[in-house]
Amino acid sequence: MAAQGSLLIASFLLILLVLAKPLGSGLARLIVAAPLPGVAGVERVLWRTLGITGHEMNWRQYLLALLTLNLLGLSILFCLLFWQEWLPLNPQRLPGLSWDLALNTAVSFVTNTNWQAYSGESTLSYFSQMAGLTVQNFLSAATGIAVVFALIRAFTRQNMHTLGNAWQDLVRITLWILFPVALIIALFFIQQGVLQNLSAYQPITTLEGAQQLLPMGPVASQEAIKMLGTNGGGFFNANSSHPFENPTALTNMVQMLAIFFDSSRALFRLWRSGGRSPSGTRAVVGNVIYFCGLCGGGDVGGSSGKSAPVDCGRGQQRQHGR
Repeated sequence: MAAQGSLLIASFLLILLVLAKPLGSGLARLIVAAPLPGVAGVERVLWRTLGITGHEMNWRQYLLALLTLNLLGLSILFCLLFWQEWLPLNPQRLPGLSWDLALNTAVSFVTNTNWQAYSGESTLSYFSQMAGLTVQNFLSAATGIAVVFALIRAFTRQNMHTLGNAWQDLVRITLWILFPVALIIALFFIQQGVLQNLSAYQPITTLEGAQQLLPMGPVASQEAIKMLGTNGGGFFNANSSHPFENPTALTNMVQMLAIFFDSSRALFRLWRSGGRSPSGTRAVVGNVIYFCGLCGGGDVGGSSGKSAPVDCGRGQQRQHGR
């Protein structure tokens, strides 16, 4: 098992590095505030429509813009959750959340805290999941990447007191980084069997004759940005342990890759933006060594013969070697 685990870890790391390095070129253009090829005209229309000017912001202005967006997002998400029962796409007629749970959930998703104090399939409507949590998954991830952009600019720019334009960064990150990749991942999840529908929950009769209600919903679209943006709040209470959310080994691999995708691209971009400086090289190598060390320790611990895996089919535990 140790050899198989090491091979799996090495394969995962190799795929991640192969994907991260070339795709970092698009990230580089956004960091230097340059439009991606072929979208300059689209961006000009967006800036005029949204009233976004191209002036650069100092750190106070940049911070104020991010705080403004996230406070607005928190308020809207709180209202969606609190008045959920009066909003559409609620086939199970689920009631609105209490004010404290709505506030707790809104703060969690706005700050990317990865905390859930509820069971998604029995608490939230489809509208709350899509218009509330999924949208905020994009915005919280975009905010985190924008902060990384500002940090890299602060390291690499000399004799400048500006960090870029926060509004342009947020729009570009969402439209040209997060949305395309999340769309591809979501389509792959659907092909693999992850749920994506707006149907009412389905009652079934089990082999034992008992009645069971199977939850439905737009799972794949939320799962994609959840993993890509490293958001912990999933559609189901069990998150990616639920077979409707993570049905195959391939979806599990893609979900793990998605978690590291943007952070690995940003790490390579920091290295390239610094002219492949020794400090940037140390950052890349240090992160790889740290990751391998953690994975290696977990693999050794899992193969030590002291664990007691659960037999899910019979609900029993058995020790290795028995």
